[in-house]
Amino acid sequence: PSPSITVRKQWYQRRVRGLLKDDGVSIPCEYTSYLAPIMCRRVYNNILKQNPDGPSPESFHMGYVVRLKNVWVFDKVKPCFTFRHPNHAAVMDNSRHISLEFTSDIEALLHGFAGYFDAHLYKDILISIHPDTHSPDMFSWFPMFFPLKVATLVRPGERILVDFWRVVDNVKVWYEWALSEPQPQPIHNSEGSTYWIGLFS
Repeated sequence: PSPSITVRKQWYQRRVRGLLKDDGVSIPCEYTSYLAPIMCRRVYNNILKQNPDGPSPESFHMGYVVRLKNVWVFDKVKPCFTFRHPNHAAVMDNSRHISLEFTSDIEALLHGFAGYFDAHLYKDILISIHPDTHSPDMFSWFPMFFPLKVATLVRPGERILVDFWRVVDNVKVWYEWALSEPQPQPIHNSEGSTYWIGLFS
């Protein structure tokens, strides 16, 4: 689901897990996010044009829910973070970190990363916006786009290395991302400075 829905689902699970019997059922029972590096000039240009006085630095430190069209995906979509419910761990920690490696087969500008998801509702019932398993006629969710502050030229055979973090504190959740290859860039949205999702009190 969108990050805000995912966050609220996890908040709910944390608050009610003591009320759920050991054989209780959670719907959804599992969901996974996915990432892929993409070239998407139109979306990137729209971000550049948001401020009539020129690009705002903050514009590149937040995710955008967009219907991605006319994009180039550099490599296969890869899994990012998975959550399973109910979670009976003594200490529930929903923070995450992952390093992902992709390989380009063309020369093109890397504008950022597309985020997708799928969710197992119950047994074999799946809803998905993953490009390979997209649920037919499901238009209620769109991918997330995580932009790079500097669009980066990637050549055939070059590696694309990126780190993604999901960070949690007492009041909010946020995502951070940083490209390390082919051209290192600073961490985007460090400390949730621009983009974050509030937790329920």
